[in-house]
Amino acid sequence: MRILITAGGTSEKIDEVRAITNHSSGKLGKAIAEAFLTDPQVSVDYLTTRQAVHPSNESLDMHLIETTQDLESRMRQLMTEHTYAAVIHSMAVSDFTPDSSVTMEELQSVIATDPADLAQAVRRRTQTRTEKKISSDTDHLVIILKKNPKIIQLIKELQPDTILVGFKLLVDVPMLELLSVAEKSLEKNQADFILANDLAEISGEKHHGYLINRNHKVKEAHTKTEIAELIKQEVQKLEETK
Repeated sequence: MRILITAGGTSEKIDEVRAITNHSSGKLGKAIAEAFLTDPQVSVDYLTTRQAVHPSNESLDMHLIETTQDLESRMRQLMTEHTYAAVIHSMAVSDFTPDSSVTMEELQSVIATDPADLAQAVRRRTQTRTEKKISSDTDHLVIILKKNPKIIQLIKELQPDTILVGFKLLVDVPMLELLSVAEKSLEKNQADFILANDLAEISGEKHHGYLINRNHKVKEAHTKTEIAELIKQEVQKLEETK
């Protein structure tokens, strides 16, 4: 059985030395990969970043990316070259990426001269900049972000028969709200499972989560190791019935 796991968090460039990223460590993805690799019949392609924690098992094939665009490109490549029994998409993908940036003084000039389409005007101003590093000689930098594509929505498009495990992270919400949002993600992304978790209940190895399947049955785990084993068991069980 060949599976694809994504882990860690993407990083979106502001310029050649600065970036916007998130706090995902990749520890849960690492635990999931190591759980699957205890089975000699499983091979793993592992998509992650340099900054993330990496699995200690050297038998997996690791693919390093940085941006959401990198992730999309490499995922398309891998899912064209290989057929996966399962894709476990635990990576925290940036919802937005920098589109353009200006100083406050430049923004005021743009507003005064071209207010009709501010985003386009700022983009044009950014494109005239020749330096690869934005000068730090300003008190305020205005960054316009544009929405990234939802990578999870590509997975069933590329391989409709793969088992898809997605992840939904919210922050300090009631359990029923967390499960409701996760179920909507399950349907929207044609996932087979969604791991619903709350950042307020994650600390070190402690990691409280709910695994929801397409029949809306919920199983609970309380640590990264438990979550990894639960995902492994449920994926293998579903694969056996196909």
